[in-house]
Amino acid sequence: MLVIRALRSGFDGVLVSGCHPGDCHYQTGNYRARRRIAVTKTFLEFMGIEPERFQVSWVSASEGGKFAEVVAEITDDLKKLGPNRLFDDR
Repeated sequence: MLVIRALRSGFDGVLVSGCHPGDCHYQTGNYRARRRIAVTKTFLEFMGIEPERFQVSWVSASEGGKFAEVVAEITDDLKKLGPNRLFDDR
């Protein structure tokens, strides 16, 4: 619901990021998140939202450079897509 709420509020995209599956001190949270992410992507596509507006990246806390690259890449992709206008009738 947080992803949908963000897109409905006018955000151009959402990034979900977490530890690499199998490499997290929370042990199983990222596995559960991975399942929820798959369902969320399917639901967003059903709603007519471009799949590129919802991105996922597994990045550990020690990968600051990789995180910066991911954010820059997603920002560039969203700029190419243009503003999220699906919910302009608010």
